[in-house]
Amino acid sequence: MATPPQRPGFPARIDLGAGSRAPARPVARPAVPAAATPPLTSTSAPQAASMARDPIPARARMVQLLAAEGISDAQVLRAMGSVDRHRFVDSALLAQAYEDTALPIGLGQTISKPSVVARMTELLLQGGLRGPDGKLGRVLDIGTGCGYQAVVLAQVASEVYSIERLRDLHEKARANLRPLRIANVHLILGDGMAGFAKGAPYAGIIAAAGGEAVPDAWIDQLAYGGRIVAPVATAGGQQALMVIDKSRQGIQQTILEAVHFVPLKSGVA
Repeated sequence: MATPPQRPGFPARIDLGAGSRAPARPVARPAVPAAATPPLTSTSAPQAASMARDPIPARARMVQLLAAEGISDAQVLRAMGSVDRHRFVDSALLAQAYEDTALPIGLGQTISKPSVVARMTELLLQGGLRGPDGKLGRVLDIGTGCGYQAVVLAQVASEVYSIERLRDLHEKARANLRPLRIANVHLILGDGMAGFAKGAPYAGIIAAAGGEAVPDAWIDQLAYGGRIVAPVATAGGQQALMVIDKSRQGIQQTILEAVHFVPLKSGVA
């Protein structure tokens, strides 16, 4: 019997390393339009000060809008309402922190729209492996960015392994999470395309970058009964959300709505 891989311990730390595939069923990939990334805008000092003093009403309004738009999982709504999104954006963008818009975080990357974070988290919960407490087991988060998605996932999963290939963003996420003292999040510097084998198998895998196809390593590292939620390229060169469910009988792939994420790249930079 093979010895199970050793997983990294708490708290979050840097790991410079990166880590039988079931046959995938081909799916139709419709062409979809891409959304533009919003420009960097400034915030007045009074707006920023108000947000720093009392972000709770803004978060509550955001959650109300998410529920009105169809997010129905109570765990997801609680998670979105409990995480301070304004802690993960630049001070010049504080007034937009709880608007349903993607915002730049540097190095050509963005923090995803709250509706996209909530939608992908809900999809993961609908198909991933849950424990007796209703939470997901271990989750792999591809593309840490500023760390917001990882912290949301930490509210609905027992453990989160979040991997980022850009060293500066990895360090930014570490700085963002350090004062929060969240014990069930591991931050990893590495090649997300290779997944993170030391933490496998995963109950769910979620990605904040899209490529031509879901990497084989992710499918290999997904537990039977688990689910992947990730953007993939369509025939027209745009992107759509793909859900992959893995069972002992094989792989089931489902294409959902159009999305717009940064490209999935390999290597560490």
